[in-house]
Amino acid sequence: MLAQFVLFDGFDSLDVIAPYEVLAAAGAVTDRAIDVELVSAEGPRTVPSGLGLLTLQATTRLDPQRADLIVVPGAAGLLPGDGEPADDSIPVILGRTLETGLPTLLAQALDRDGVTVATVCGGSMILAMAGLLENRPATTHHLGMDLLGATGAVPVDARVVDDGDLVTAAGVTSGLDLGLYLLDRELGPETALAVERLFAYERRGTVWRRPATVQAAA
Repeated sequence: MLAQFVLFDGFDSLDVIAPYEVLAAAGAVTDRAIDVELVSAEGPRTVPSGLGLLTLQATTRLDPQRADLIVVPGAAGLLPGDGEPADDSIPVILGRTLETGLPTLLAQALDRDGVTVATVCGGSMILAMAGLLENRPATTHHLGMDLLGATGAVPVDARVVDDGDLVTAAGVTSGLDLGLYLLDRELGPETALAVERLFAYERRGTVWRRPATVQAAA
Protein backbone atom coordinates (compact mmCIF):
# COMPACT_ATOMS: atom_id res chain seq x y z
CA MET A 1 0.00 0.00 0.00
CA LEU A 2 1.40 3.40 -1.00
CA ALA A 3 0.40 6.53 0.91
CA GLN A 4 1.30 9.92 -0.56
CA PHE A 5 1.24 13.00 1.67
CA VAL A 6 0.62 16.23 -0.20
CA LEU A 7 2.74 19.30 0.44
CA PHE A 8 1.85 22.78 -0.81
CA ASP A 9 3.19 26.22 0.03
CA GLY A 10 1.79 27.16 3.45
CA PHE A 11 0.81 23.64 4.59
CA ASP A 12 0.32 22.96 8.29
CA SER A 13 3.24 20.85 9.46
CA LEU A 14 1.38 18.90 12.16
CA ASP A 15 -1.38 18.01 9.69
CA VAL A 16 1.30 16.21 7.69
CA ILE A 17 3.68 14.91 10.32
CA ALA A 18 1.15 13.33 12.72
CA PRO A 19 -0.50 10.94 10.24
CA TYR A 20 2.79 10.49 8.36
CA GLU A 21 4.47 9.20 11.54
CA VAL A 22 1.53 6.88 12.23
CA LEU A 23 1.55 5.32 8.77
CA ALA A 24 5.35 5.17 8.63
CA ALA A 25 5.37 3.32 11.96
CA ALA A 26 2.86 0.85 10.53
CA GLY A 27 5.30 0.14 7.72
CA ALA A 28 7.87 -0.83 10.33
CA VAL A 29 5.62 -3.06 12.44
CA THR A 30 4.13 -4.84 9.42
CA ASP A 31 7.32 -5.46 7.44
CA ARG A 32 6.51 -2.66 4.97
CA ALA A 33 2.85 -3.40 4.31
CA ILE A 34 2.62 0.35 3.74
CA ASP A 35 5.08 2.84 2.22
CA VAL A 36 4.84 6.60 2.64
CA GLU A 37 6.01 9.47 0.43
CA LEU A 38 6.00 13.25 0.67
CA VAL A 39 4.78 14.67 -2.65
CA SER A 40 3.70 17.88 -4.32
CA ALA A 41 1.61 18.66 -7.38
CA GLU A 42 4.74 20.06 -9.04
CA GLY A 43 7.12 17.22 -8.27
CA PRO A 44 10.32 17.09 -6.20
CA ARG A 45 10.94 20.40 -4.43
CA THR A 46 11.47 22.01 -1.04
CA VAL A 47 8.08 23.12 0.28
CA PRO A 48 7.69 25.82 2.98
CA SER A 49 5.03 25.38 5.62
CA GLY A 50 2.83 28.24 6.75
CA LEU A 51 4.19 30.99 9.03
CA GLY A 52 7.74 29.96 8.15
CA LEU A 53 7.77 27.20 10.75
CA LEU A 54 9.76 24.65 8.75
CA THR A 55 10.20 23.17 5.28
CA LEU A 56 9.80 19.62 4.06
CA GLN A 57 11.15 17.96 0.93
CA ALA A 58 8.72 16.54 -1.59
CA THR A 59 10.51 13.61 -3.16
CA THR A 60 8.19 13.03 -6.12
CA ARG A 61 4.99 14.20 -7.81
CA LEU A 62 1.53 13.37 -6.56
CA ASP A 63 0.43 10.45 -8.71
CA PRO A 64 -3.17 9.19 -8.44
CA GLN A 65 -2.25 6.25 -10.68
CA ARG A 66 0.31 4.95 -8.14
CA ALA A 67 -1.10 5.95 -4.79
CA ASP A 68 -3.56 3.89 -2.79
CA LEU A 69 -4.01 6.64 -0.20
CA ILE A 70 -3.56 10.40 -0.60
CA VAL A 71 -3.49 12.62 2.50
CA VAL A 72 -4.13 16.36 2.12
CA PRO A 73 -3.27 18.71 5.01
CA GLY A 74 -4.67 22.11 5.81
CA ALA A 75 -2.77 25.39 6.04
CA ALA A 76 -0.90 27.16 8.81
CA GLY A 77 -1.58 30.87 8.89
CA LEU A 78 -3.29 33.67 10.72
CA LEU A 79 -7.02 33.68 11.25
CA PRO A 80 -9.09 36.12 9.21
CA GLY A 81 -10.27 39.23 10.99
CA ASP A 82 -7.17 39.68 13.13
CA GLY A 83 -5.68 42.46 11.04
CA GLU A 84 -3.08 40.23 9.43
CA PRO A 85 -1.87 40.71 5.86
CA ALA A 86 -4.26 38.93 3.52
CA ASP A 87 -1.50 36.77 2.08
CA ASP A 88 -0.91 35.21 5.49
CA SER A 89 -4.48 34.19 6.22
CA ILE A 90 -5.49 30.54 6.12
CA PRO A 91 -8.33 31.02 3.58
CA VAL A 92 -5.97 32.78 1.18
CA ILE A 93 -3.29 30.09 1.54
CA LEU A 94 -5.85 27.37 0.89
CA GLY A 95 -7.30 29.31 -2.03
CA ARG A 96 -3.92 29.57 -3.70
CA THR A 97 -3.81 25.79 -4.10
CA LEU A 98 -6.64 26.16 -6.62
CA GLU A 99 -4.17 27.91 -8.92
CA THR A 100 -1.92 24.84 -8.97
CA GLY A 101 -2.34 21.41 -10.49
CA LEU A 102 -3.48 19.97 -7.14
CA PRO A 103 -7.28 20.11 -7.70
CA THR A 104 -7.00 18.26 -11.02
CA LEU A 105 -4.87 15.53 -9.47
CA LEU A 106 -7.26 15.16 -6.53
CA ALA A 107 -10.20 14.92 -8.93
CA GLN A 108 -8.38 12.14 -10.78
CA ALA A 109 -7.79 10.35 -7.49
CA LEU A 110 -11.48 10.48 -6.54
CA ASP A 111 -12.38 9.17 -9.99
CA ARG A 112 -10.08 6.16 -9.71
CA ASP A 113 -11.31 2.98 -8.07
CA GLY A 114 -9.20 1.81 -5.16
CA VAL A 115 -7.85 5.21 -4.11
CA THR A 116 -8.78 6.81 -0.79
CA VAL A 117 -8.38 10.57 -0.39
CA ALA A 118 -8.02 11.66 3.23
CA THR A 119 -7.78 15.15 4.66
CA VAL A 120 -6.75 16.75 7.93
CA CYS A 121 -8.26 19.99 9.22
CA GLY A 122 -8.50 22.55 6.39
CA GLY A 123 -7.42 19.99 3.81
CA SER A 124 -11.08 19.22 3.16
CA MET A 125 -11.58 22.88 2.23
CA ILE A 126 -9.16 22.48 -0.68
CA LEU A 127 -11.36 19.75 -2.14
CA ALA A 128 -14.53 21.64 -1.26
CA MET A 129 -13.41 24.89 -2.90
CA ALA A 130 -12.44 22.90 -5.98
CA GLY A 131 -16.01 21.60 -6.20
CA LEU A 132 -15.09 18.02 -5.33
CA LEU A 133 -17.26 17.58 -2.22
CA GLU A 134 -20.71 18.45 -3.55
CA ASN A 135 -23.31 16.64 -1.38
CA ARG A 136 -20.61 14.62 0.36
CA PRO A 137 -20.33 14.38 4.16
CA ALA A 138 -17.08 15.82 5.47
CA THR A 139 -15.54 17.59 8.42
CA THR A 140 -12.88 20.23 9.00
CA HIS A 141 -11.66 22.54 11.76
CA HIS A 142 -14.63 23.81 13.77
CA LEU A 143 -13.97 27.38 12.60
CA GLY A 144 -14.42 26.31 8.99
CA MET A 145 -17.61 24.28 9.24
CA ASP A 146 -19.91 27.04 7.97
CA LEU A 147 -17.66 27.68 4.98
CA LEU A 148 -17.50 23.95 4.28
CA GLY A 149 -21.29 23.84 4.12
CA ALA A 150 -21.39 26.89 1.87
CA THR A 151 -19.39 24.98 -0.76
CA GLY A 152 -22.09 22.33 -1.12
CA ALA A 153 -20.51 19.72 1.15
CA VAL A 154 -22.49 18.24 4.06
CA PRO A 155 -20.70 19.24 7.31
CA VAL A 156 -20.55 16.55 9.98
CA ASP A 157 -19.37 17.47 13.48
CA ALA A 158 -17.22 14.39 14.13
CA ARG A 159 -13.56 13.72 14.74
CA VAL A 160 -13.30 11.56 11.60
CA VAL A 161 -15.84 11.21 8.79
CA ASP A 162 -15.63 8.09 6.61
CA ASP A 163 -17.46 8.37 3.29
CA GLY A 164 -15.80 5.45 1.55
CA ASP A 165 -13.12 6.79 -0.78
CA LEU A 166 -13.14 10.10 1.15
CA VAL A 167 -12.07 10.23 4.80
CA THR A 168 -11.86 13.63 6.47
CA ALA A 169 -10.61 14.62 9.92
CA ALA A 170 -11.39 17.67 12.03
CA GLY A 171 -8.86 19.84 13.90
CA VAL A 172 -5.09 19.69 13.66
CA THR A 173 -4.43 16.95 16.23
CA SER A 174 -7.05 14.72 14.59
CA GLY A 175 -4.34 13.67 12.14
CA LEU A 176 -3.22 11.10 14.71
CA ASP A 177 -6.74 9.68 14.94
CA LEU A 178 -7.09 9.73 11.16
CA GLY A 179 -3.89 7.76 10.70
CA LEU A 180 -4.84 5.15 13.27
CA TYR A 181 -8.36 4.83 11.88
CA LEU A 182 -7.01 4.29 8.37
CA LEU A 183 -4.66 1.60 9.68
CA ASP A 184 -7.58 -0.12 11.39
CA ARG A 185 -9.71 0.11 8.26
CA GLU A 186 -7.07 -0.90 5.72
CA LEU A 187 -4.66 -3.17 7.60
CA GLY A 188 -6.72 -4.37 10.56
CA PRO A 189 -7.04 -3.59 14.28
CA GLU A 190 -3.87 -5.50 15.18
CA THR A 191 -1.75 -3.06 13.20
CA ALA A 192 -3.57 -0.03 14.59
CA LEU A 193 -3.18 -1.34 18.13
CA ALA A 194 0.53 -1.99 17.64
CA VAL A 195 1.09 1.61 16.55
CA GLU A 196 -1.08 2.92 19.40
CA ARG A 197 1.13 1.05 21.84
CA LEU A 198 4.28 2.28 20.13
CA PHE A 199 3.12 5.90 20.34
CA ALA A 200 1.48 5.53 23.78
CA TYR A 201 -1.61 7.19 22.30
CA GLU A 202 -5.21 6.00 22.12
CA ARG A 203 -7.61 7.18 19.45
CA ARG A 204 -10.22 9.67 20.58
CA GLY A 205 -13.44 11.09 19.24
CA THR A 206 -16.22 9.73 17.10
CA VAL A 207 -15.89 8.22 13.63
CA TRP A 208 -18.95 8.97 11.50
CA ARG A 209 -19.65 6.48 8.71
CA ARG A 210 -22.23 6.75 5.95
CA PRO A 211 -25.03 4.29 6.76
CA ALA A 212 -24.98 1.17 4.60
CA THR A 213 -27.56 1.08 1.85
CA VAL A 214 -30.45 -1.19 2.75
CA GLN A 215 -30.87 -3.74 -0.02
CA ALA A 216 -34.40 -4.61 -1.05
CA ALA A 217 -35.46 -8.14 -0.27
CA ALA A 218 -35.39 -10.41 -3.29
